[in-house]
Amino acid sequence: MPQILMPARPARRQFDLIAFDWDGTLFDSTAIITRCIQNAVRDVGGTVPSDQDAAYVIGMGLMQALAYAAPDVPKDKYAELGARYRHHYVARKNDISLFAGVVPMLVDLKSRQHCLSVATGKSRKGLDDVLQAVELKGMFDGSRTADETAGKPDPRMLQELMHEFGVAPERTLMIGDTTHDLQMALNAGCASVGVSYGAHEPEAFVALSPRFVAHSVADLHHWLLGNA
Repeated sequence: MPQILMPARPARRQFDLIAFDWDGTLFDSTAIITRCIQNAVRDVGGTVPSDQDAAYVIGMGLMQALAYAAPDVPKDKYAELGARYRHHYVARKNDISLFAGVVPMLVDLKSRQHCLSVATGKSRKGLDDVLQAVELKGMFDGSRTADETAGKPDPRMLQELMHEFGVAPERTLMIGDTTHDLQMALNAGCASVGVSYGAHEPEAFVALSPRFVAHSVADLHHWLLGNA
């Protein structure tokens, strides 16, 4: 039987705190969120954004995202726009699932004593709802959402997580599928890793200097075992 080569573990842990984006990074939700944004804009009479424009805003705070995706919708309709987005998302939320391989990856990282967290554009209620999944119980040590801090790429989410756990920027790694995630890491003075299977095209990551761009969860898992 051929020998299976596992990645060499680093001599010492490189990052104490690893922060994950949620949608499009751990959670396979990009296509559904894109459709929900488009349907919400259509419901209030706005110009429906393209798939690319709707996907671009994933990771931002909800109202920030909807304002960008629907620039011709007047501000007095933002509350209705947000309500219609939530309506469409709730109707389809059971269609969304973790990417294959996410749970084993997180378990491996926990076993190596990394502090795991989530930094997401989701609302606190939205994140808490998905974290009720049995396989995620106790997996994350902390989290921050856009509605309780500031939307990406503002660094406040990461700054608060680093402060909470007493971790310096150089010991913190942000992992995400959008330029907003990687720019937030730069703004906070942290390293980053991009994933190409989410909302943004990986060519846009180059200017933001990620340590690595993973093309699958397995690819990400392998890199983290050898480099984090």
